[in-house]
Amino acid sequence: MKDDILDMLKAASSAAVALQSVSGSKIDTILMEVAAGLRAECESILEANAMDLAAMSENDPRYDRLLLSTPRIDSIASDMENVASLPSPLGRVLAETVRPNGMKISKVSVPFGVVGVIYEARPNVTADVFSLCLKSGNVCVLKGGSEAEHTNRRIVAVIDSVLEKHSVSPAVCTLLPSCREAASGLLSAVGLVDVIIPRGSGRLISFVRDNARVPVIETGAGICHTYFDKDADLAKGTAIVNNAKTRRVSVCNALDCLIVHSSRLEDLPRLCAPLSDSKVLIYADQRAYETLEGIYPAGMLCPADDAVFGTEFLDYKMSIKVVDSLEEALVHIRRYGSHHSECIVSDNRDSIARFWKEVDAACVYANVSTAFTDGAQFGFGAEIGISTQKLHARGPMALNELTTYKYLIDGNGQIRS
Repeated sequence: MKDDILDMLKAASSAAVALQSVSGSKIDTILMEVAAGLRAECESILEANAMDLAAMSENDPRYDRLLLSTPRIDSIASDMENVASLPSPLGRVLAETVRPNGMKISKVSVPFGVVGVIYEARPNVTADVFSLCLKSGNVCVLKGGSEAEHTNRRIVAVIDSVLEKHSVSPAVCTLLPSCREAASGLLSAVGLVDVIIPRGSGRLISFVRDNARVPVIETGAGICHTYFDKDADLAKGTAIVNNAKTRRVSVCNALDCLIVHSSRLEDLPRLCAPLSDSKVLIYADQRAYETLEGIYPAGMLCPADDAVFGTEFLDYKMSIKVVDSLEEALVHIRRYGSHHSECIVSDNRDSIARFWKEVDAACVYANVSTAFTDGAQFGFGAEIGISTQKLHARGPMALNELTTYKYLIDGNGQIRS
């Protein structure tokens, strides 16, 4: 098995060289045909997905991420078509200068080469990573979780058929076995893989960071807060909180903690009312609990302890913290946030300006649901993940973030004294 994995990684590295000679128009054609193939093979993909789902409890927070449907497959295909329609991120002149001796220096965008992605029960990542990597001139090496093995293999089979039709090596989209040995091989593939991007739980990300010998770009867990300010509009806040929490609970941009200014406690029952329709379990601190008790359904209201703050629930659960000032809200976010997505609901532009300035997160919102932290929603076509680090990339990682750069120097015989 170890030798087989090494051979797959070597093939991917070789494919990265050959990929540089594939035209942009052919890449776009491949992406459009794969998107059509995903729709055409919808039934077989759903059958494979059903096999994976049968082995997972519906109560598992990962179940919704694993679950595919005809609309979800159509959405995956649409994202791929969007990626195909975007301008190529390659060959962009990022900076240009001419030195006093006539030497011309150009800073030009280029692909990484081979991008490894380790992820869990998220079959949509398989298609998203392929489309973004191919469009940006990169080979992708995928290490999905065993929970989605049948689904991932069916999606990659569709991709392979189109690549082969266009005489492009299937190694351009390499799906490794779902075993741990494959993960170890990928993490130690120095010289064969240029960068690894983990996408999944905090536990997965920590494992990759701690064990990789290849450079890592972290896509972090999303512990997301929404702060309802003393100057907030109740109607806006109610809609934003409900959407951020209940639109899709298993994704990293879902709301985990509602922070409420103490002067607006009387509005808390109305702010939370729509959540009860989705049976959201609320862990409320003492002041919030006393305000909601007898109003919010008793079976869905619990006292909060410190352990619930800083929890990424990935479920119909949410904590509430009451604060006496914007400063206290900022302190709470600094203590418990994960640098992913944070929101303030307020009509006070000074409060918004301070929130934007002081919150250390990849995406900081004012009067907008955190559900929009998504590459497609940002107009990037799709994303590999949301980077919560500060080196190279931050926020939704799409086409531009999958490139690096090199300097091209043009001269006419200049020599250095």
